[in-house]
Amino acid sequence: MEIEKVKCLIIGSGPAGYTAAVYASRAGLTPVLYQGLQPGGQLTITNDVENYPGYPQGINGPQMMEDFKAQAERFGTDVRYGIATAVDFSSKPHKVTIDDQKVIEAQTVIISTGASAKWLGLESEARLNGSGVSACAVCDGFFYRGQDVAIIGAGDTAAEEATYLANLCKKVYMIVRREEMRASTIMQERVKNTPNIEILWNSVTDEILGEQTVEAVRVKNVVNGETREIPIAGFFVAIGHKPNSDIFADYLNLDENGYIRTIPGTSKTNIDGVFACGDVQDFTYRQAVTAAGTGCMAALDAERYLAAQNLH
Repeated sequence: MEIEKVKCLIIGSGPAGYTAAVYASRAGLTPVLYQGLQPGGQLTITNDVENYPGYPQGINGPQMMEDFKAQAERFGTDVRYGIATAVDFSSKPHKVTIDDQKVIEAQTVIISTGASAKWLGLESEARLNGSGVSACAVCDGFFYRGQDVAIIGAGDTAAEEATYLANLCKKVYMIVRREEMRASTIMQERVKNTPNIEILWNSVTDEILGEQTVEAVRVKNVVNGETREIPIAGFFVAIGHKPNSDIFADYLNLDENGYIRTIPGTSKTNIDGVFACGDVQDFTYRQAVTAAGTGCMAALDAERYLAAQNLH
């Protein structure tokens, strides 16, 4: 198998990975970045980004990621197509297998593989993704100001996003599969005490309706089998995210949800020379701007690590 030696390997290409690449390139680490399964990350399925500083008119998500990529390449980042399929962090240099064909031996590894939203699996959900269907109320709720929307989920994230949407939208329908929520008591009380949130208990999404954009949702009651169509402009999925961390599980400390644990205030993992940034280690915020911030931290941490090892 082909072997290549690099100083800094970045796995993943969202805001975290590209920001790490900009900083690592400018620091002379000549980083190699593999884009992964979804080049550009979750922002490539986001139409309009209006909450990232520096874009007063907002920007299309895929275009924003092209801008990030161009900036990283301007400073010398070697951006490549490819997927990390295996790792070996048991000795140094760290070994990462790409596409089951090539081994990269890296003095430092920056993991920015992100997280993937969990979806219902409906055809209409996929077809209308970005046209009324969203997995991020904080990102996209603004576009539905004064309109009716629905959100599916029953945990703390769903409750938090429902109350967030309630501040913007005329009416929020919260679709809950059982007759109780998994959310913490305080979050449940907050939802129940918000007058423009209507909880649809014992309910599931039968279909999202609309040709070009979301127009309504058909909800089915799992107890009596009855369905009803509710006119809405936006449909938010809040049933969780899955961090893309499976291939690191044998070496890195993960939390109970699979997010990579980092030493607080740093991007450092439990393995020297391996750093994590962005949504793969951020259970709380999951925003482009926070991902970019941790990408900066990872590159600076990698540079300092190499300097301390006299490898820079």
